[in-house]
Amino acid sequence: MSLDQIEQSFDTVLVVDFGAQYAQLIARRVRECNVFSEIVPCTMPVDQMLAKRPKAIILSGGPSSVYEAGAPAAPAGLFETGVPTLGICYGHQVMAQALGGLVENSDVAEYGRTAVNVIDGGVLLAGLPSLQAVWMSHRDHTSAAPDGFTITARTDVTPVAAMEHPERGLYGVQFHPEVMHTEHGMAMLRHFLFDAAGCRPGWTMVNIAEEAIETVRAQVGGKRAICGLSGGVDSAVAAALVQRAIGSQLTCVFVDHGLLRKGEAEQVEKDFVAATGVDLHVVDAQERFLTALAGVVDPEEKRKIIGREFIRVFESAAREIVDVHAARSEARDGVGAAGGSGGSSPQEGHDESGEVEFLVQGTLYPDVVESGGGTGAANIKSHHNVGGLPEDLRFRLVEPLRTLFKDEVRALGEQLGLPAEIVWRQPFPGPGLGIRIIGEVTRERLDLLREADAIAREELTAAGLDRDIWQFPVVLLADVRSVGVQGDSRTYGHPVVLRPVTSEDAMTADWARLPYDVLQRISTRITNEVREINRVVVDITSKPPGTIEWE
Repeated sequence: MSLDQIEQSFDTVLVVDFGAQYAQLIARRVRECNVFSEIVPCTMPVDQMLAKRPKAIILSGGPSSVYEAGAPAAPAGLFETGVPTLGICYGHQVMAQALGGLVENSDVAEYGRTAVNVIDGGVLLAGLPSLQAVWMSHRDHTSAAPDGFTITARTDVTPVAAMEHPERGLYGVQFHPEVMHTEHGMAMLRHFLFDAAGCRPGWTMVNIAEEAIETVRAQVGGKRAICGLSGGVDSAVAAALVQRAIGSQLTCVFVDHGLLRKGEAEQVEKDFVAATGVDLHVVDAQERFLTALAGVVDPEEKRKIIGREFIRVFESAAREIVDVHAARSEARDGVGAAGGSGGSSPQEGHDESGEVEFLVQGTLYPDVVESGGGTGAANIKSHHNVGGLPEDLRFRLVEPLRTLFKDEVRALGEQLGLPAEIVWRQPFPGPGLGIRIIGEVTRERLDLLREADAIAREELTAAGLDRDIWQFPVVLLADVRSVGVQGDSRTYGHPVVLRPVTSEDAMTADWARLPYDVLQRISTRITNEVREINRVVVDITSKPPGTIEWE
């Protein structure tokens, strides 16, 4: 579904991003309340926001001080639209200052868990405890509310921890209700969405699936489509949904580019076809990708090369698929002319022998955000299916998951009847192991990394931790050598990095505290079983400041 189509079908909440770490988390929390949310930049003019017909607007936090020159400000006229608006942290301060309140620096900062006193429940805090824990992250605070606002909460440091003006539909909180450490944060968001803004909770998996299927059916019509199936949950759900929409018009193309994990190609061919019955076309392109990546060490260049080669392979596969279906059509016509009847007829309006015009991709909302699309955000890294596509792409794209977060995609996969082993697979990047080798990608390095990765995954499964870990990249530092000793002999091998993380949507992540005995087994097995690897280290960096993948 496109954003325009969603905005017409569901109540929409705009999350205005002032550069916040938690803007994506705010959007997810709104969706957990069964209301659609969309992130937009704070530079978007009000008339463009109103064109999206928002039912409510939420202003995110941000790193700036509202009183400093050049600090992001609310778009002109935002607080005069009549659209219910909630300011969070920096957004709360933006609202206060714009309407005549006072925002200033405090001698004492508030970071982390903080006790807040409710003075007047009002709308947002109605029925909630008079003393509760919230999550703060600020040094500036609103020391005086604008005229007409009721102060509804305070802390020992912050005199205006929450304020509201229900007649104007304006609300502000200094703390972060979207963060799980705010005890009653979801209750506050529900009060805003349903009591203050009158949103309808129609954003459900059943409705999402139905709308997406109808959208795909209308977009593709009677034409043919191919889907790049990687074996990951995103492409699998996208393929299952599109197949539900257009049936035999879809052919899935599985490209074995040689950058997959151990046993992955066989698993995709067996498990996904068994689960869906989809028409699968397998392409062995290992030599092609290795040749294209030879000598390349820059991660952005790797991603763009892999994205380009995927498209070139799809184009070649599309021509093969056209030939196959044309032959089928001729055979069917021949049988019909002879008076026989056999096989199933194409669905009405479907050109069996026509060109493949559409490419289905499992692009997600975080992919778009991180690639700098749609929000005015910085380009953190090019995702091969967003920023890495060649300019001369000859297909029209079908991206039915483009507006969804990962947890929504999993829920949609379950709604579509995909088995748990597909729906709950750990995320795996489209460029595969190519971006988990720091340095040039070679066949020998891929073989080393494949073995180390397989051991890590085996031990994680044996420990029963698969569902507890969001993602577990194993990274080969191919251009680094470290001295070791094995069997009383000096070794000079490669280190590998274990990168287990926990997350909800990949926009933020924390390093997973794996049990020491699990880490010990992984390390011992890798250094014993994988020649040329003599050191195992663990990455304990959160996101931000790091990203989940090293490249």
